[in-house]
Amino acid sequence: MVDSNPITGSAIRLGGPFEARTLASLLEASAAINESLDLQTTLQSIARSAADVLDAEASSVLLCDRAQKKLVFMAAIGDRAPQLIGETFDANLGIAGHVVSTAEPLLVPDTRSDSRFFRGIDDKSSFVTRNLVAAPMIFRERVVGVIEVLNKRGDATFVERDLELLQVFGNLAAASVSRAQAHEAVQRENRALRVGVNDDPEIIGQSATIRSVLALVDRVAPTQATVLLLGETGTGKELTARAICRKSPRSKKPFIAINCAALPEALLESELFGHEAGAFTGATGQKMGRFELADGGTLFLDEIGDVSLSTQIKLLRVLQEREFVRVGGSKTVSCDVRIIAATNRDLKQAIASGEFREDLYYRLNVFPIQLPPLRERRDDIPLLIDHFVTLAAREMGRVRPEIPPDTLQQLTAYRWPGNIREMRNIVERAVLLCDSGVVGAEHLPREISGGASSPSAATADVGGAAEGDSASESSLDGYEKAMILRALEANNWNQVQTAKALGISRDNLRYRLKKYQLRRTEEPS
Repeated sequence: MVDSNPITGSAIRLGGPFEARTLASLLEASAAINESLDLQTTLQSIARSAADVLDAEASSVLLCDRAQKKLVFMAAIGDRAPQLIGETFDANLGIAGHVVSTAEPLLVPDTRSDSRFFRGIDDKSSFVTRNLVAAPMIFRERVVGVIEVLNKRGDATFVERDLELLQVFGNLAAASVSRAQAHEAVQRENRALRVGVNDDPEIIGQSATIRSVLALVDRVAPTQATVLLLGETGTGKELTARAICRKSPRSKKPFIAINCAALPEALLESELFGHEAGAFTGATGQKMGRFELADGGTLFLDEIGDVSLSTQIKLLRVLQEREFVRVGGSKTVSCDVRIIAATNRDLKQAIASGEFREDLYYRLNVFPIQLPPLRERRDDIPLLIDHFVTLAAREMGRVRPEIPPDTLQQLTAYRWPGNIREMRNIVERAVLLCDSGVVGAEHLPREISGGASSPSAATADVGGAAEGDSASESSLDGYEKAMILRALEANNWNQVQTAKALGISRDNLRYRLKKYQLRRTEEPS
């Protein structure tokens, strides 16, 4: 008879009606398989249910990794099951390989007399396979994996009826696996979006130097080439990386950024590659790393020049093999990620001093882009100032102040050692301090304005702050600190009311309290 699978819509050929007990077991197994949307839980339920329904000693579920042309043991039941999980072999080997290539189930009554049987897995796990049945997991006319059930219990062997039953089981399982894979992909993308969420503004500028950079961005974006962004701190390397991603075929996929210099070595490896439960103290569960979160998209490795040599070796392997192993794990994880790296260091000098691997450098330096400092693109400074003033006023809920020509001239003449990052911070503070609707010299740091606007504010006692503020502190910092202190005292140190009075967010206020070490004198240190 021919029945129709209500989930896959594919035809299932049955030789006759199954026993009521078998159908009940199949129904129970189907419920167990569909109980969870977690991929690993689903796969393990498939393996366990297959062994129970066919009364066998062991079973395994293998999924197809078409990119690597491998079959991967994803779940297994039996004495040697833990040794199999994560193992891979060529997709054309063994009974499983034959089932994938033909998309047909296969019964092997005696493995010793079947030349197609691949003994490498048995040798590795010290398991003896006497007989087996294997069925393809087919979803929408595509083989997504294979179920193998090994060694009928007792002295019995598998029969054609077992093969028919396993094929039914395989079709039911295929739909569940595809649903779980789709759910996992959505979860991964959601996590990636949460990690990578950020404003994605356009690169601002009309100077010849920035137009040259934009031309290189347009040229490399449609390709899969690895990009190395070079330049001083604050020149907009992450913004450039985002522009490359936005103009690439991966624009709809995640963009994940990580500052490699901001984390200690052990934590950086966990952030990059993920970790397994129990990998180290505090690792209570499995965690996806940035490479997995960025799968199909773009991974931005900022400050790549500060990565330790041991981590460099692991990064090199990912770039070469497109696969990695989670911290504390043994399973190889494949990834499809475009790498954009950035550094403000001279990597050739770092290679000469033994601090950076030469082979990794050549892997990263496929398409280098040198980002110019602000002092080499002064024509763009008025545009950038205007942009950041508008942005700061909107974020603070303030009326946008004007920038008169003399103030703009001072800002344009400044060397901007911190480049765009420094500019944004100075503009933000100037907007915060400006009550007159016009940004003047008194709202700018001494190094820009050439004078001190309020000497008393720069050295004011801030009621419990660290004594003796540095003499190099700018007058703007001192003025801002004193202004925040006055607002705190006026509002009895209530942070919500103080933030409202200053026209800034509570998080913004907390940041400044920490920066200036502001606290009540009666509060303990």
